[in-house]
Amino acid sequence: MNLTRWSGRLPGTQRRTAVPAARAQAADPAAGSITAPGGTPATADGHPPAGDAPSAGEKSVRLVLSRLPALIAVTRGPAHRVRFVNDAYTDVFGHRDTGAPAREALPELDELGLLPLMDQVHRSGRPRTVKARKVSWPEAGAPARSGYFTFTCTPVQAGEPDPEHRGVLVFGADVTDQVQSAERLRESERRLHETAVTLQRSLLPQELEQPDDLRVAATYQPGGTDAAVGGDWYDVITLGAGRTALVIGDVMGRGVRAAAVMGQLRTAVRAYARLDLPPHEVIQLLDGLASEIDATQIATCVYAVHDPSEGRLTYASAGHLPILVRDPDGTVHRTEEPTGPPLGTGGWMHTSGTLPLGPGSTAVLYTDGLIERRDQDIDVGVAALTRALAGATGSPQVICDRLLRSLGVTSEHDDDVAVLVLQYPDHTGPDAELFRNASLDLLGGVEAAPRARAFAQGVLASWRFPVELRDLGVLAASELVANSLQHGTPPMRLRLRRTDRRLIIEVTDGDEHLPRRRKAEPGDETGRGISIVATIAANWGSRRTPGGGKAVWCEFTLPE
Repeated sequence: MNLTRWSGRLPGTQRRTAVPAARAQAADPAAGSITAPGGTPATADGHPPAGDAPSAGEKSVRLVLSRLPALIAVTRGPAHRVRFVNDAYTDVFGHRDTGAPAREALPELDELGLLPLMDQVHRSGRPRTVKARKVSWPEAGAPARSGYFTFTCTPVQAGEPDPEHRGVLVFGADVTDQVQSAERLRESERRLHETAVTLQRSLLPQELEQPDDLRVAATYQPGGTDAAVGGDWYDVITLGAGRTALVIGDVMGRGVRAAAVMGQLRTAVRAYARLDLPPHEVIQLLDGLASEIDATQIATCVYAVHDPSEGRLTYASAGHLPILVRDPDGTVHRTEEPTGPPLGTGGWMHTSGTLPLGPGSTAVLYTDGLIERRDQDIDVGVAALTRALAGATGSPQVICDRLLRSLGVTSEHDDDVAVLVLQYPDHTGPDAELFRNASLDLLGGVEAAPRARAFAQGVLASWRFPVELRDLGVLAASELVANSLQHGTPPMRLRLRRTDRRLIIEVTDGDEHLPRRRKAEPGDETGRGISIVATIAANWGSRRTPGGGKAVWCEFTLPE
């Protein structure tokens, strides 16, 4: 076999100059022999018979092939009759007799799926490669070993017109170390990513608060597969008196620092929300805090409060995307103003806006990862989300999932996505008996307190509350009205509201000074009303109302 005339270049060697045609090889496929230079037949193992000296070029090629650490096998003809295997190949697969077709003599090539590839190489004269095929081989007195090899099939004498004279060189390079290193790297990246996602999720609410009057659901989809955590966050906070705060924000960038800022902002929002401040005042406080935490981090946020008694959503935004609200008929509205710059800029006076959110309506708060794409304007994404929401029905969690699918968010998405969906159900049938409201306007004067007690007694009796709860409710209403008469100004209103879980009693008036619970001295004739309410009720609170007034409320938990 004149290996020096192969047109295929040996991996790791230089192409040799072709020899004259007079020294071309000739093969006898039936006998499985290889013709040495000058027409001398070779033995079955690929070497010339004794007494015939191979050329120096042929000797050098065989020597190179035999000593290479790569697995090498050489075949000839369409049947791929084996002409040569080197020592490395023999060490892995054992000794192989030459002359027989590869399917019989080298069954491992068939198992590795290389024979169809060798057919292509033989016909086309073009090399082909398969990467990282797993190979196992026995080890004397020890368990079988395995490794990964990349196999390259190179044509030999590709220009030879006679297909019996064309061959294929199979070159197997050991890539076990590279494959194992890549697997370890992937496993390490997977663990880091899981750790990052766990960290991110631990900073988000582990379980959303479920208000009486709203149904809420949220979805967080981490972006990409790297180990960097994002700064998207959301929260649902029950404020009392049936009101609910909803917040979503986004700290730009990725990494532990962004997650740390996000965690601090979320904690601060919960603290500020307990003060029951208007949305723009909460955003104003967050703005100052953000610049103190890290002036280099850009964060956006929208804070909204839903009041079921008023059927509206009051909100304030710091550079965040608009809230979308879907009416029962499918019409979608969006918040436009007011909005301000991102948190931490300082110097901006934020204001609150309102958006109707009545029974049967659905609202969606989201971060930019849901709608922003690098190849299109962000308004295009908002429009796409608007269309998706217009046709989305079902529970809040179903709507979350549908919006993600409609906007093409998958596990391969390169940006974090947070979506918060809330629904204000339209209570009908039996639910209408559980969710009810009653109110009474009070003009002041000595008759206000008796009227309030009589009104509360009648309403609570009609709602079929137990006698003990009715008595406590009437006492609480009386004390709140008395406090308003003593320290407030008209107009005054007593409002009773029941849900499936609690009774809410609220009194509003025109004075903005909030009451405080204080310890009354034995000789004091006043100062005990709020303490009585705080003692008998499950919860109580107060807040300023638009227009300069205030509301004082308390809640009682209904018996199971």
